[in-house]
Amino acid sequence: MKNNFRTVIGDEVIKSGYCLQSGIREYNQAYELQQHISLLRQQMLITDTVIFLEHYPCFTIGRHGGFNHILAGNEVLRDEGISIYETDRGGDITYHGPGQLVCYPIIDLKGYGRDVHRYARNIEEVVIRTLKKFSIDAGRREGYPGVWVGKEKIAAEGITVSRWVTMHGIALNVCPLLKHFSLIVPCGISDFGVTSMEKLLGCQVDINQVRREMQAEFEQVFAIKLEDINLGAIEEMVKCRNLNG
Repeated sequence: MKNNFRTVIGDEVIKSGYCLQSGIREYNQAYELQQHISLLRQQMLITDTVIFLEHYPCFTIGRHGGFNHILAGNEVLRDEGISIYETDRGGDITYHGPGQLVCYPIIDLKGYGRDVHRYARNIEEVVIRTLKKFSIDAGRREGYPGVWVGKEKIAAEGITVSRWVTMHGIALNVCPLLKHFSLIVPCGISDFGVTSMEKLLGCQVDINQVRREMQAEFEQVFAIKLEDINLGAIEEMVKCRNLNG
């Protein structure tokens, strides 16, 4: 079976990919979705796929984290509706919740030089450029993954790679409930704070507009054209390809 996942515009080769908008999901449901899309990508049944979504309130603990960075008791977490998940991404503990735009790229790094560090910097670059569109001057902080505005983190990053296919990604604080971050030591870092676009701008921010800008910047940074698709269309496409051998 042959798949054509590239197009040529003039002398420039542009990769073709999918953009899957998945609304708001429990973390475990989103993780299962990532695993499913990752397996399809590893089998070359689909092209690179970028998932955008929000999570219901939860703390996720990465490979380098622990429960010791949770500062609140079970009763407080229950009252706030916050669940806890252990996961296989890099990093320590972080918070996810409504108002936080999460970008999960499921892409094959064999098409991007097999360079995980460059990939991580490119994901950060997507967010930095997106924030610039909203007049927010953001950047990197040496030794600390993610995207920062001064001494405050505005986007947390954590990735994992299997057979050169990526999972997890970056979460941008658009308008989340910032008080939930005070219930943990975010990313295991106690010396710096956490901020959001809404806090910095002092006004409401349309998360859908942010998503559109982030998708456009992802296309620029990764030289890829993302076609909007839904999960049903992916499943039908895979089914047809399997039938056709």
